[in-house]
Amino acid sequence: MPDTRAHAQHFADTWQHGWTHHDADAILTLYADDAVHTSMPFRPPHRGKAEIAEYIHRSFAEEHAPRAHFNPPMVDGNHTAIEYRVTDGDHTLAGCVFITFDSDGRALETRDYWHEA
Repeated sequence: MPDTRAHAQHFADTWQHGWTHHDADAILTLYADDAVHTSMPFRPPHRGKAEIAEYIHRSFAEEHAPRAHFNPPMVDGNHTAIEYRVTDGDHTLAGCVFITFDSDGRALETRDYWHEA
């Protein structure tokens, strides 16, 4: 039986460090090869690691010196919700990611809801 809480904390820690240091390679290790990521409910999903990588690189290109903070994960079965906040100068992005893990502890599906100020 997978330890979802440990996988969720690893996901949060890796994203926090990866976002702050623009380490997309570390972040991509969190995802299953056929993972699906949806960023905001009305955007088309990114399917597979290549599309997720493209999205992450494009997002990082718009940032200069981000500081990310991820709250402790909330876990139920193989599902997780993690709130986060990223500041970059006078710009702040706050949101929540919902994750479904596969049996190996990799993210199979992620959905983000966020707002910028």
